[in-house]
Amino acid sequence: MPVQDHYQVPSTAHDLPVPETANAKLYVAFIAGTDPVTKQSWCPDVRAALPRLQKAFSSEDAPHLLYVHVGQKPEWKDLGNVYRTKWEVKAVPQLVRYQRVDGEIRATGKLVEDEVNDDKKLGEFVNA
Repeated sequence: MPVQDHYQVPSTAHDLPVPETANAKLYVAFIAGTDPVTKQSWCPDVRAALPRLQKAFSSEDAPHLLYVHVGQKPEWKDLGNVYRTKWEVKAVPQLVRYQRVDGEIRATGKLVEDEVNDDKKLGEFVNA
């Protein structure tokens, strides 16, 4: 399945593009923004996670992955950051699995920071 970068999240999880097929999953990776000088993420954990995420979602039958950039460091550190307040992102990287549960789109699991960089946990989470 494809990986989409710079995805603009809708106002609520209810509007995420989770397929309506049985057991369909959509993954959203909340990651730090790209530093304009280095052209890399300002967050070392995100820099470490990106190749792992790419590998985990590279197969033809992998679920869809959306990258959401939470902003530059000053934006992210702002406690009023929309991803902190509306999407309950407390740290980056954060990988969240969304599925339809009783007709509603809900978060059904997540990996945060070091968990995303643990190849075993990441593989189990994506293939669950």
